[in-house]
Amino acid sequence: MNIAVIFAGGAGVRMNTKSRPKQFLELNGKPIIIYTLELFDNHPQIDAIVVACLKEWIPFLKKMLKKFEINKVVSIVEGGKTGQASIYNGLEAAELFARKQESAAAESPIVLIHDGVRPLITEETITDNIQEVRRSGSCITCIPATETLVVQESDGSLEIPTRAKSKIARAPQSFYLKDIIAAHRRAREEGREDFIDSCSMMSHYGYKLGLVMGPMENIKITTPTDFFLFRAMVQVHENQQIFGF
Repeated sequence: MNIAVIFAGGAGVRMNTKSRPKQFLELNGKPIIIYTLELFDNHPQIDAIVVACLKEWIPFLKKMLKKFEINKVVSIVEGGKTGQASIYNGLEAAELFARKQESAAAESPIVLIHDGVRPLITEETITDNIQEVRRSGSCITCIPATETLVVQESDGSLEIPTRAKSKIARAPQSFYLKDIIAAHRRAREEGREDFIDSCSMMSHYGYKLGLVMGPMENIKITTPTDFFLFRAMVQVHENQQIFGF
């Protein structure tokens, strides 16, 4: 069983929108999160979707799911104060759903953790994540580092990693459900609420991380510039469908 856990609990402060969170900004009458959910809903290997959402926007999300015929969402849970907390709420809902399914007894489900504001992933990326989890136990979607990275140490000194070896982590970040939820529960027991993402948490607790390379356009929409790039990419895709270029 493969379950997508989509977290959309952020308020979108950097987007500087007044009327709605960034995940509900619309392009061509469709909210960003619906673009994201459609990719997972249409993927043949995704069995279920769980969404962690801002509490006050859950009724609107339910309305949009019905309008755009998103059929694989099995649970919508309230987002937490942080991305880490929102993901944990989603994982708990995924665990509860999996327990009710007869097929879940044979093997732990795979969960693909993804930002609601990353609507430009591909079917291939989702497939690659599932396959890599089966091979390595986990999968982090990355892109090449196209510029030099600089790491500043606590004493102020700088370390320059080799660009050829450097990757930039994106999403999905995928794991066996039993592993990632165990790591989250350990973090909660230890009072750790500062993990920037799931791969950072899993690395901290000693889990081996697999990797797949994803498309460069798999951006996270957090600023107005990101939204303009998203709009341009959607227009390019529409032109390809209509005009063949």
